[in-house]
Amino acid sequence: MRVAVVQAEVAPDLASGLERTADLARDAKQAGAALVVFPETWLPGYPVWLDVCRDVALWDHAPVKAVFARLAANSVAVAGAAGRALGRLTAELEITLVLGISERVEEGAGRGTLYNALLTYGPDGTLLNHHRKLIPTYTERLVWGNGNVEGLRAVPTPAGRVGGLVCWEHWMPLARQALHESGEDVHVAVWPTVSEMHQIASRHYAFEGRCFVLAAGSLMRAAALPPELVPHAERVTDPGAWVLHGGSAIVGPDGGYLAGPVYDRPCILQAELDLARLGEERMTLDVTGHYHRPDCFDFRVRPREQHARTADATSADVAPADRVPG
Repeated sequence: MRVAVVQAEVAPDLASGLERTADLARDAKQAGAALVVFPETWLPGYPVWLDVCRDVALWDHAPVKAVFARLAANSVAVAGAAGRALGRLTAELEITLVLGISERVEEGAGRGTLYNALLTYGPDGTLLNHHRKLIPTYTERLVWGNGNVEGLRAVPTPAGRVGGLVCWEHWMPLARQALHESGEDVHVAVWPTVSEMHQIASRHYAFEGRCFVLAAGSLMRAAALPPELVPHAERVTDPGAWVLHGGSAIVGPDGGYLAGPVYDRPCILQAELDLARLGEERMTLDVTGHYHRPDCFDFRVRPREQHARTADATSADVAPADRVPG
């Protein structure tokens, strides 16, 4: 099975981002990819200005409010026109598509909150999974709300059982275990840039989960930063400098690289995955099977309705049916 990770410069707005997504997905399909992956918040682009620009946390600061409003306006409504366009694209190309988005809610409660989300579409255009990042990391809390567990799972696709996590969720041991127990064959790890520590996390995940990992990072130059904001001089040296460096890679179930990593240039990174290797590697390690001690440890994932319970709720409050399938 051929898979592809798309590493490209983010588009300036959602409309052009959708066009770029379609063009790049077609290129990947023409190269034979059955599964195509795009990075964290590929649409409409990761807000790296949170970390490389000044004064973004100032209260009632007009420039930042303008930038946030533009981010919200260009974020994806999953049930809206942009979400439908992504479904039509995957049905046209007959691929499995996984991509990160900044998500907005169009109607009802929570219309002012954005989410860092990961969408998985099947080759018939069906939205198979919708995962919202559980906890925005550090400065991300200025723009995104907390996610939920509904998408914390792998789903069956023609490319195998596919799951995914967003960025620092890879350092949440229980989130990793939830996905391991859902039976991943292929794990999608989306990042803004797959830096050295993110490479380590992606390779560790592959080794721990005995699965293939597709690590995806974006490209962005300083010239694309919001014009309303002032970059930190020590972090942005000139307009042509990269502020998102890519670093995309494809990792085998033994933690070794199959392709990449590639930095500071666009590419469609590809590899052939032999799913038979999964069984070979699980001979030595299976963290949901023979290298697990369910007699010593009891793991549960709380469904949405139990999130409001008090912090001292015990594991007895969760019915056995709520356990993530192994």
